[in-house]
Amino acid sequence: MPLIKLDNGCLAYGHVPLLDAAAFQLDAGERVALIGRNGTGKSSLLAALAGRAPLDDGTLWLQPGLKLGYVPQEPPFDPALTVFQAVVAGMGETARLLADYHDVAHQLTAPDADHDLLLDRLQHLQHDMETLGVWAYEARAEQVITRFELDADALVGTLSGGQKKRLALAQALAVAPEVLLLDEPTNHLDIATIEWLEDYLLETGITLLFITHDRRFLDRLATRIIELDRGMLTSYPGNFTAYQERKAAQLADEAKENARFDKLLKEEESWIRQGVEARRTRAVFRVQRLDQLRLERSERRNRLGQVKLQLDSGDKSGKLVAELKHVNKSFGEKCVVRDFSCRIQRGDKIGVIGPNGAGKTTLLRLILGELEPDSGTVRRGTKMEIAYFDQFRAQLDPEATLSDVISPGSDYVEIGGARKHVVGYLGDFLFAPQRARSPVKSLSGGERNRLLLARLFARPANVLVLDEPTNDLDIETLELLEDLIQDYNGTVFLVSHDRAFLDAIVTQTFAAEGDGVWHEYAGGYSDWAAYQADRKATARAAQQTATSATQKSALAGRREDKSPVVKLSWKEQRELEALPERIATLETEQKTLTARLEDPALHRNPQEAQAIAARLSAIDDELLGLLERWETLEAMNATAPP
Repeated sequence: MPLIKLDNGCLAYGHVPLLDAAAFQLDAGERVALIGRNGTGKSSLLAALAGRAPLDDGTLWLQPGLKLGYVPQEPPFDPALTVFQAVVAGMGETARLLADYHDVAHQLTAPDADHDLLLDRLQHLQHDMETLGVWAYEARAEQVITRFELDADALVGTLSGGQKKRLALAQALAVAPEVLLLDEPTNHLDIATIEWLEDYLLETGITLLFITHDRRFLDRLATRIIELDRGMLTSYPGNFTAYQERKAAQLADEAKENARFDKLLKEEESWIRQGVEARRTRAVFRVQRLDQLRLERSERRNRLGQVKLQLDSGDKSGKLVAELKHVNKSFGEKCVVRDFSCRIQRGDKIGVIGPNGAGKTTLLRLILGELEPDSGTVRRGTKMEIAYFDQFRAQLDPEATLSDVISPGSDYVEIGGARKHVVGYLGDFLFAPQRARSPVKSLSGGERNRLLLARLFARPANVLVLDEPTNDLDIETLELLEDLIQDYNGTVFLVSHDRAFLDAIVTQTFAAEGDGVWHEYAGGYSDWAAYQADRKATARAAQQTATSATQKSALAGRREDKSPVVKLSWKEQRELEALPERIATLETEQKTLTARLEDPALHRNPQEAQAIAARLSAIDDELLGLLERWETLEAMNATAPP
């Protein structure tokens, strides 16, 4: 039985149909990726399935009682709320009851409070909350906040983009959804958080429908690909790699079929111009067929074109781009760059990776001369023409028109020495001619990124700085951008969480190692990850070798000791035999207390809850001590002579 089913779904904006009698079904346990070009309606479809937007026509069916979690691309939050309040706010009736309960409890502390009335109100609220299991929801909200490493008391308005994305995910997961709908969940997340999210979604086995441009995320999670193309939904079993193979074959077949159709139409158009003998049956038939061919051709919606990217590297910069020696930079007590040295030459393509807040942008500003170090030296090259792609799109004036953004005060741009009209140039980036005078604020996120790329590439530059350029771009544009930058002969600095994009472009990597320490590695993300895995494996092996050597040395020392080896005493032997039972008793008590702590009714008695939590902590310490004692006695028993 499906969880979600859509039949004959129709949705249009203006004259462009985003959904054209589309059909879709989501079954339990599936992880379905929804892909398609920017502007095809993926986010609109996801919002409709989540019940946040209406369809123009069609039938949407959800399994009765189905719990849905939905994370939009740009989650709306009240900046005045705390993180905890924002997470609980996604729980509907539960959120209202919790807010009322805490409000009444606060009123009870007032000196002039009507205690009888308020206590009666509190009793009714507690009954309603127990009926809905509200205490369990509150506990789950606290758990997901901790899991996403958020501060429950922090105001939403103070959070970064990555923290707001984690908050949106926490809000969706707090309701324990059976189906999770995610729109670009990896945007603004660092690589470590993306990999954690992948592991979490795989471990929970939750049913997923998600939109993403992250090809590694797609390949690892998707069990089925749904493509939205020209209003139709087409299903492809398997992951993204399997989809690419089948799609390439399908497009080749479609191109051949369209070519045959166009050839037949051309022949019939040529015949009709030669005149028709209307009384002949064959002539009448051919006229009717031509009318049908004309109708089919007018209704045939061609596949969206590809972005035409061209980058002018201008004059060459000096061979040296920048040289840093023992550079340090701090903000207050936080050190973001500590004793970092490197040499960057013309043509290097450098990836900068690290968790959010590690100082990636600060490091770039130090290299490019936008920021001076606290200590150390920075020597910069000559003839540098820098083009900067800003992940926050601060360079785009929302009130400006598209043509003004590309070429202020002129109708032409010059690319590689050739002059081109701004409308034609915008067309290379898939903007229709009539949109050249539209304001920037009318564009979607993906369209704004395309416009920023168009602005970036409209000027010659021999140093290209790309700060999270992949957000909101569709996969085809990403692959074209990869090809362009691979062929670019200038210097590239790339800050990105897209692992496939990093691997395709960069020749070396600057990686944050924590506490302001940065190291340089050859190759891309996969090379860095492999190095880290090898280093950890080597460290573990060295530790095991050292431990084994210490144990052998201790054993040899005991054997060389002139005093005789003493066996376990009768008391130690009895202690060793009793340890398993003592440990089992404590573990049983631990399970009982844990179940008691999860009981919603316990939250009405904070003192008892605190006592149980303290006892659980004591049990943990006691168990650890018993296990260490067991290990010691077993080692003594194993080395004693028979």
